[in-house]
Amino acid sequence: MPQMTLRDIAYALGLSVSTVSKALRDSYEISKDTKERVIAYARTNHYLPNRMAKSLKEGKSGSIGVVVCSIDNSFVSRMLDGIDGVCAQAGYDIVIMQSKESLVQEKSCLKQLEARGVEGILISPSAETIGFEHLLALRETGMPIVLFDRISERFESDQVGIDNYHAAFQATEHLLANRYRRIAMLNIGLDIPFARLRSAGYLDALKKKHLTYGKQLIRPCWPDTGETLKDRVRASIQSLFELAEPPDALFTATDQLSTLSLSVLHEMGHRIPEDIALIGFSNTELADVLTPPLSTIYQPALEIGRLAAEKLIGLISGRGLSEEYETVILPAQLHIRDSSRPGVKVQVNG
Repeated sequence: MPQMTLRDIAYALGLSVSTVSKALRDSYEISKDTKERVIAYARTNHYLPNRMAKSLKEGKSGSIGVVVCSIDNSFVSRMLDGIDGVCAQAGYDIVIMQSKESLVQEKSCLKQLEARGVEGILISPSAETIGFEHLLALRETGMPIVLFDRISERFESDQVGIDNYHAAFQATEHLLANRYRRIAMLNIGLDIPFARLRSAGYLDALKKKHLTYGKQLIRPCWPDTGETLKDRVRASIQSLFELAEPPDALFTATDQLSTLSLSVLHEMGHRIPEDIALIGFSNTELADVLTPPLSTIYQPALEIGRLAAEKLIGLISGRGLSEEYETVILPAQLHIRDSSRPGVKVQVNG
C-alpha cells in the first residue's frame, strides 16, 4: 500500500494541501477545530511525514540529541521514556548517545550530534564533567541545551532535576530514626555537583543528631582502569567491614550503587538489615520483590524526562526564550521497605 501523502489528506477532508501542512505543524493560522480534524485523520490513517523532504525544505532535521551516562539502568530508561513521549508528540525523533561517564566520550557524542544537525540537545553530564566549557562553546553556536537529572550551578541553562540535598538528608534521617548510628555512604565522587549535594545532605543529617563521622565511613566508588563498578563496590564494602567499628547501615547515592551493593552484600553473606541496613537512590520496579525489599529514594524519572523535553522544544520553537534560565526542582519520594527496618543483632556467647 502506497504511503499516504498530504495531498491524500487534503482531498479526503476537502482542504487545501497548504492548510493540511500548516495544521500538522500547529500553525497559528489554522483554527483549533481544523487542526483536530487533520490530526485525527492523519493518526487514524497512519500518516508519516517525509522527514527528509521536510528537513531539506525547512532547513531542520526534526531530531533532538540526548546524551546520558548509560542506558543500562532503570532510572535512565524511565527518563528516556519521558523524553521520547514528548518528542514524538511534537514530531521530533531522538538520537540517544552514551558518554559512559567519560568526558572525552561526552565531547565526542556532542560533536556527532552537531554533525547530524540535531535541533537541540538534552544532556545528563558524565561523572567526569566538572567544567562546562564544551557546552558553553556549543551553545554559542546557537544550539539550545537543557540539562536534566545531573543539574549543576556551574552551567547556566534551563535544567530539570530533583532536590538532591533534601533527598539524602531524608534518607539519612530515616536510618537515624531507626537507631542506626554508624552510617556509611557510597558515592561516585564529591567533584560531581549532584553527588556533592547528596553527600552534604547525609552529613548534615548526622550533624543534626550531633554525631561525628569518620571520613573512613565515606567511600568514593569510581572504578580504576580495568576495574568494574561492581569490583569497586565490593572493595569498598569489604574495607568498611574491616574497620574496628564497622557500619551498621549503608546509604548508597546512585541507582547503580544501590543495586550493586545489595548484590555484593548477599554474595559476602551479610544479612540485611540484621548485619547492616541498606537504603539508596533507585528506581527499579523490582524493589518490592528483592530480598529483602529495598528501601529507596524514588526519583520521578518519567517526569524529569518529560519536563526537560518540553523545555527544550520550547527553546527550539522560540516559546521558551527569556532573559533568565529556569531550574525546575522536583521532590523525590522516600519508599520505606524491609532493608532499612530496625535490625536485631545476634549476640554470640562463648
